Amino acid sequence: MALERITQKDWYKILGAKPSDSPGELKRKYQRLALLYHPDKQQADVPAGEMEERVQRFIEIDQAWKILGNEETKKEYDLQQREDNLTKEWPLHAQVYLEDMSWNEDERCYTLSCRCGGNYAVSESETKDVSLVCCDTCSLVIEIL
Repeated sequence: MALERITQKDWYKILGAKPSDSPGELKRKYQRLALLYHPDKQQADVPAGEMEERVQRFIEIDQAWKILGNEETKKEYDLQQREDNLTKEWPLHAQVYLEDMSWNEDERCYTLSCRCGGNYAVSESETKDVSLVCCDTCSLVIEIL
């Protein structure tokens, strides 16, 4: 399930959570907010405009849980966040095709030498999920095409 990057929100912020929170902590934060904002739990005398805001908030909370409560979509979301943060923090040094990198059979990963003498490395299992890779020695970043 590919997450849409264009309309991506900060799902952790919506749940009042952190990426380091355990699945149990995420669930507790979701449940607390869901009870607070669930349309069936609202008092009858809440003004219509405020009720609509609470319903929208509940929908966001539910969407956040659907992404962060599922191990696979949470992993994909975390990778996208990490990638987005890398592009903000460090300039992109180069764009490289995966097939132009060296394959290391023993370690089951692709590597490329950096100009600093360090290496960019991508494990076989990460090739589908990762497009930005940091050098293991300096702060340069490459994008894998």
